[in-house]
Amino acid sequence: MANNKTTITAEPGKQAMLIAREFDAPRELVFQAFTNPDLYVRWLGPRRLITMLDTFEPRSGGRWRYVQKDQSGNQFGFHGVYHEVLAPQRIIDTFEFEGLPEKGHVALETLTFEELPEGRCRLTALSVFQSIDDRDSAFQSGMEEGINDSYERLEELLKAMAN
Repeated sequence: MANNKTTITAEPGKQAMLIAREFDAPRELVFQAFTNPDLYVRWLGPRRLITMLDTFEPRSGGRWRYVQKDQSGNQFGFHGVYHEVLAPQRIIDTFEFEGLPEKGHVALETLTFEELPEGRCRLTALSVFQSIDDRDSAFQSGMEEGINDSYERLEELLKAMAN
């Protein structure tokens, strides 16, 4: 089993962020973890938060919304629209954090699930923000902790599913 690490690349002066991670699981299983509501809530977000789905329609033209809650009762909402869900290769959606004071900070995300030898999968997530400031503020909002923790939790879930 490889020591999988999440890499987050955000080049200065660009509106995009690229996240990559390999998983010791077949791509069909990794894709399923992104489209099955029971699995999705088990790995999404930092461990210190509980994720609750409000709307979850993982199909082309579908919508999604979830709320994450901390131990003090604070809630953080996120929502978007699925533009394409092509099993098990790709998901294209929008992502918007509802906690920003003004609306319209939408990122376009393309998740690519690449089959690797030995039943492994490489996930790449390209997020394109509307401005460099939007990308930088998302990064500074704790996004890195959330991504790293989520993917660690996803790795643990995939391992448990394989056993």
